[in-house]
Amino acid sequence: MSQIDIPSQFDVLVVGAGAAGLYTALCLPNSLRVGLITKETVALSASDWAQGGIAAAVAPEDSPTLHIEDTIRAGAGLCDRTAVEFLARLAPNCIQSLVNLGVAFDRHGQALALTLEAAHSRNRVLHAADTTGREVTTTLAAQVLRRQNIQVIQQALALSLWIEPETGRTQGISLFYQGKITWVKAGAVVLATGGGGQVFAQTTNPAVSTGDGVAIAYRAGAILRDLEFVQFHPTALTKPGADRFLISEAVRGEGAHLVDNEGRRFAFDYHPAGELAPRDVVSRAIFSHLQRTAVDLATAHVWLDMRPIPADKIRHRFPNIIKVCQHWGVDVFHEPIPVAPAAHYWMGGIVADLMNRTNIPGLYAVGETASTGVHGANRLASNSLLECIVFGAQMGKIELENIGLPSETPVLPLQKFSADASEWQIQQAQLEALREKLPRLVWESAGICREQSKLESAIATIESWQQDFAILPLSQFLLALRPAQPASFDIPDVERQLRLWAETRNLLDVADLILKSAAFRTESRGGHYRLDYPQPDPNWQVHALVQTHHWWKSPLLS
Repeated sequence: MSQIDIPSQFDVLVVGAGAAGLYTALCLPNSLRVGLITKETVALSASDWAQGGIAAAVAPEDSPTLHIEDTIRAGAGLCDRTAVEFLARLAPNCIQSLVNLGVAFDRHGQALALTLEAAHSRNRVLHAADTTGREVTTTLAAQVLRRQNIQVIQQALALSLWIEPETGRTQGISLFYQGKITWVKAGAVVLATGGGGQVFAQTTNPAVSTGDGVAIAYRAGAILRDLEFVQFHPTALTKPGADRFLISEAVRGEGAHLVDNEGRRFAFDYHPAGELAPRDVVSRAIFSHLQRTAVDLATAHVWLDMRPIPADKIRHRFPNIIKVCQHWGVDVFHEPIPVAPAAHYWMGGIVADLMNRTNIPGLYAVGETASTGVHGANRLASNSLLECIVFGAQMGKIELENIGLPSETPVLPLQKFSADASEWQIQQAQLEALREKLPRLVWESAGICREQSKLESAIATIESWQQDFAILPLSQFLLALRPAQPASFDIPDVERQLRLWAETRNLLDVADLILKSAAFRTESRGGHYRLDYPQPDPNWQVHALVQTHHWWKSPLLS
């Protein structure tokens, strides 16, 4: 990637270039100078991988009221009704905005085509074949690249928030870019970095989803909420050597069957809606069934049979699924697909209000990184892309008077880090070992089914790994940098190594937060299931909040 000079300050910095970050950048007033930071390119994000679609009550037989009720029912008692009403009522307008920008949703004649997904009472999911996320993000990225007021900074890594000590206000970020650490000022910072699926060994998320925004905000003192609630998608392609490619819920909505090795539709043993029960129920049904019938849980799977769907409909609706399955040797027209659950979506995140404001002045959070209250304990299918758009649009109302840039900062001397080859190889090996061990531990201890003893053991292990990480010479150098202090590096393959260091740090923090939140909530609800507390507890109809190592309960929700 060619070298570009980054200005030392922007009006607004947006971190993350999925649907939330792109749409936020587009909706910010044109009069503002916006920096859009992405650690990959503008087209690589979890939004880009979203297949199913985007939910909105646009059909004559549907209504925002029905969408609200379905969302609240799925959220298992923890949705914020005001936030859900806000989401559902603004959804039709936001769909129209996407159409106006050029997003090519599928149509039946002139009308937008709508499909059904689990736990929706109406057909309300708009789609672009089975690559809706890619269609949305590609269209938004093309618009962003045309905007004169937006500077896209690709292959750049946000390391930390820059907080003004006197006021506690966000005044920018530290950024690793082109082999150096620089500090970039901004009147406001928007975190839109997506989820943290890479903390689990089995995930449908891309490699970039390492919980960066949540970890960065937490270290700066942000209040986080409901981190124990992780949605495990029931049907990810499960073949040796293959990525856990998500087989969209829309496939079951169109009529595919979940079957076991005997060809029996076992999901009805667990819920009257069978394959179309809420995701957490279907995931646990598969997990429980495999526990009873499988020899090796690591490679075990059930089958998703698409053959009940007419072949022409499969070709029209699911061309990408056909292609990916074919690549891995599965012909969906003649055989079922091997599938098993994988971590998919994080309901918890940084507490943000309807204007995306956090408890830190000048810091905003949008999309999966945020916890706005719309998803509760279990997100309704296809509300995630919708949340990115509805809440991203709110950034158009950012209060300009609060974007006064802070005072000048002193220029500090450049710090340089270097290590000899043998010393560096040892550090590199330690980082790589941590990065590999951590997702396996979290999957085994805080995956689909959890219990206290495993959680406590994993917490102790993570804390010991955090100590190992902190004493690495690279950690000691980076963590000792003062705000506004630039740094350079004399180490081999610096871009890859700094990213490995930063992502490992973030994943360690995210793992610690998820495990401790899961241990804190002594009940089962939505995406959080405990073998030792298998029922919901009315006393736990509360949010679990955390700030700087302190957990507490919100008041009981009505």
